[in-house]
Amino acid sequence: MTRRVLWLSMAVSSLALVAGCSSSSSSSSLSAGSSSPATTGAGSSSPTSAAAGSSSPSTAAAGSSSPAATPAGPATIQVATTSLGKVLTDARGMTLYTFGHDTPGSGKSACNGGCAAAWPPLTASGTPSAGAGLDATKLGTITRDDGTVQVTFAGGPLYHFAADAAPGDVKGEGVAGIWFAAGPDGKPVKPKAAAPSGNGY
Repeated sequence: MTRRVLWLSMAVSSLALVAGCSSSSSSSSLSAGSSSPATTGAGSSSPTSAAAGSSSPSTAAAGSSSPAATPAGPATIQVATTSLGKVLTDARGMTLYTFGHDTPGSGKSACNGGCAAAWPPLTASGTPSAGAGLDATKLGTITRDDGTVQVTFAGGPLYHFAADAAPGDVKGEGVAGIWFAAGPDGKPVKPKAAAPSGNGY
């Protein structure tokens, strides 16, 4: 009887010890597992990284500022000899033209939009100057519809022709019967009419 009681007592003690170990192990596992939220919290730094990345639009915006266009400098008008004879040119030797629809002295240009793309006006940001052999008092400027300043000579606005590629080119001469190279006096240089043949009757 005494042995049975002793054996039961030992069995109960063993069960209590095992239960205590199991409880301790579960508590340790639970404590260790509680670190998971902390790990998840560390992952919450992603929004911060994304916010830092939001500086990109600012960079893009800064880069979107295009450089200001360089304004044309003071224009120099000079005289050059071409296949048409003496004509007005710019400082690079490119032929300058008059437009038959312009009214000299009106202060306006009749060539705008698509016309100005084919016949670019001679523009300047300062007072134009005259080369040798030209009357500087005939030089002037007007303000175009787009706000740019165009050079005039003898009251008439001056233009380039887009198809002229090199100094001395006069490909715009006589186009549509209204475009002519500008002469040293500012008047259009027109081909001389052929002399009549025969005895005139």
